[in-house]
Amino acid sequence: MSGPVGGAEVEQMEAFFQSRGAPATIEMCPLADASLLKLLGSRRYRVTEFSSVLIRPLNRRESFPPLNTGVRVRRASPTEVDLWVSTVAQSFYEEGVFPAAREFFSTLFHVANATCFLGWVDGEPAGGGAVAVHQGVAILFGTGTRPTFRKRGVQAALIYSRLALAAVSGCDLAMVTTPPGSVSQRNVERQGFRLVYTRSQILREP
Repeated sequence: MSGPVGGAEVEQMEAFFQSRGAPATIEMCPLADASLLKLLGSRRYRVTEFSSVLIRPLNRRESFPPLNTGVRVRRASPTEVDLWVSTVAQSFYEEGVFPAAREFFSTLFHVANATCFLGWVDGEPAGGGAVAVHQGVAILFGTGTRPTFRKRGVQAALIYSRLALAAVSGCDLAMVTTPPGSVSQRNVERQGFRLVYTRSQILREP
């Protein structure tokens, strides 16, 4: 974003992915220098996905009283990693959760400086989400609601609880990414988030 991107920088990035047996993938902000897009085009990259990046100002004095939705939200303890992983994974994979997905969500649970939450409805785990705090910015991620509990305010309650934690932690900004125009985007917008840009995922073809 601060200037032109050279081929050596892209090659260094590609070597990082290659050493880990993964395809080279870039999450590109539209404010990046135009030279990057031209360079990636010459190296057989293609756009595979778009996502909305939204932000919300926070204030330590801001109040977040519990929502009256019938959803109880609390932090997931270290011993509840399997419960959190299963709950969130079921939100994304309705037809069955495969091992790689469980491994991915387990990695999210252990992200540095992150706190994971579970939302409960009628004594059952209905959804989950996480928030990581870094240098005054709260990043909300890993949010999902199990299919049978959708449209009952679970996601709103999870957003609210994480914003409350971020505020008391001294954060002045919260950030989240969602699929463009999705229910998730509308949910966070109702909680005060505003779209700042659309991000593109760019993958190098074999």
